[in-house]
Amino acid sequence: MSWGLAAAFLWLIVANVVAMFPSRDQHWTWAYVLIACGIPILGWVTWDSGPIWGMVLLAAGASVLRWPVVFAWRWMRRKGAEPAE
Repeated sequence: MSWGLAAAFLWLIVANVVAMFPSRDQHWTWAYVLIACGIPILGWVTWDSGPIWGMVLLAAGASVLRWPVVFAWRWMRRKGAEPAE
């Protein structure tokens, strides 16, 4: 197993452990930290192990951080529905 995959699996473990603890801000602070750390790890895995592993880990990360993905999708749909100026 490459170091990139090991880092990605460690990221997934940390994300799941963080989700177990109660939080006043519904874990949004941790979500931002995990996104900031996860994007470079995802690029590293894709570069090192190939695009298949990159897509698998992108799906795994999106399932862990599903609410930021849902809100980003809604925001993009709203921006796409606005008339051009």
